[in-house]
Amino acid sequence: MQKDYRVKNLSVESKIIIESTGTGKIFSVEYPCTLCYIFYMENNFDLKVLVAPLLDWYVVHARRLPWRENVTPYRVWVSEIMLQQTRVETVKPYFERFMKTLPTIQDLASCEEDQLLKLWEGLGYYSRVRNMQEAAREVIDTYGGELPADFDQLISLKGIGCYTAGAIASAAFGLPVPAVDGNVLRVIMRVTADESDISRQSVRTRTEQRLQEIIPLEHARQFNQALMDLGATICLPNGEPLCDDCPWQTLCRAYQQGSWRTLPVKKKATARRSENRTILIIRDGGRVVLRKRPARGLLAGLYEFPNLVGHLSQDEAVQAVQQMNLHPLRIQRLTDAKHIFSHVEWQMTGYMVQVDSLTSEEAGLLFVEIEDAQAHYPIPSAFAAYTGYLFESL
Repeated sequence: MQKDYRVKNLSVESKIIIESTGTGKIFSVEYPCTLCYIFYMENNFDLKVLVAPLLDWYVVHARRLPWRENVTPYRVWVSEIMLQQTRVETVKPYFERFMKTLPTIQDLASCEEDQLLKLWEGLGYYSRVRNMQEAAREVIDTYGGELPADFDQLISLKGIGCYTAGAIASAAFGLPVPAVDGNVLRVIMRVTADESDISRQSVRTRTEQRLQEIIPLEHARQFNQALMDLGATICLPNGEPLCDDCPWQTLCRAYQQGSWRTLPVKKKATARRSENRTILIIRDGGRVVLRKRPARGLLAGLYEFPNLVGHLSQDEAVQAVQQMNLHPLRIQRLTDAKHIFSHVEWQMTGYMVQVDSLTSEEAGLLFVEIEDAQAHYPIPSAFAAYTGYLFESL
């Protein structure tokens, strides 16, 4: 590109829009492939200019988070797994409780499954904590009970991907390895006005490679955490970014072009399917009926209230309880609720059913003291709208 022209705008799908700095004339040039676009982006914006203002900003504005205090590899690991798909404020009390109960990798490895899932109750995505326990056992068997200070070894552990390995390597061991999550992708795409689709693995890999080239050797932890904090507190995912407070304002192409609303570009996910379900809170006074879900599939191995596909009428709900060889005495309609999973949305209606004494457990059903159900049985947050009825009278 000659010096008397500048790029005004570009899109990976179509054209580079070029403006003459002398005449102001604007014209477009089609470029033949994505590789040309990538070459242009990588050679037209020097990410090195971002490092110093970012680190200066972080000194003043770093978030105070419990896992950033008393930093250990294990604490960083637990926090990063919890933070996947979960808000920071939601994670804080879970993290404190988890670390108090299971303060070491050895404690995690030896924890009984029901206790482990109970500690995770409400965070969702329970495979995360199961994978973490499996990885903890591998750490004990292979690495003497200490997380390895090596990116490749970290990423080989169950449930640890590139981002988590990078976060542990940099935050706990000071290794100059990038940690690219959605926050980081968003701020990099905006500051460079890059319209690549961030849902593509090639775009994430390219971003990791570019950040690897500029990450400061002596300040890897601060650099990665500053990128995360910038995305979480300034370059917001929903709503207008706080550009006046951003250390990159004068460098940011999205700010200059007013294009933050369209960045980052991300292919729309497949629409969730909707599923109607009827939840049954079956009690005899002091006890409630639970059942354990299968070991595989959605909410695997957790405990739930009996439920059926479809929205049942009151008479149909009574018949369903009778088919469990229980004897309904009274029934009450409960509030409708919904719960959103990654791929399905439950539209729920519910009934509380009073039955005569629960004396003999039927196949697949557990008769549990209400206090024990809340204290010891991991019931997923999908049923949160109905757990409050355990202590209400019918």
